[in-house]
Amino acid sequence: MTVDRMNPTPLWEQLAELLAAAIRAGDYEPRQVLPSEKHLQDEHGVSRGTVRLAMQALAERGWTVTIQGRGTFVAERENWPAD
Repeated sequence: MTVDRMNPTPLWEQLAELLAAAIRAGDYEPRQVLPSEKHLQDEHGVSRGTVRLAMQALAERGWTVTIQGRGTFVAERENWPAD
């Protein structure tokens, strides 16, 4: 699944929700590194800025933790937002 350019929801928000849904579904486990910005850009056909906004939103909501120079990792389940 990927972002829908016809959807009025901003692309970064769509991407953030797609990644959060993948985390909830168990596609990414706690402490697992998420794909790189470049990979997400290529996979979803979006800009680097869009990916960065999506990753920032995930971190602000408690889904992920970013470690400078290492990547963005899925947060521990107890830190996930309530559905």
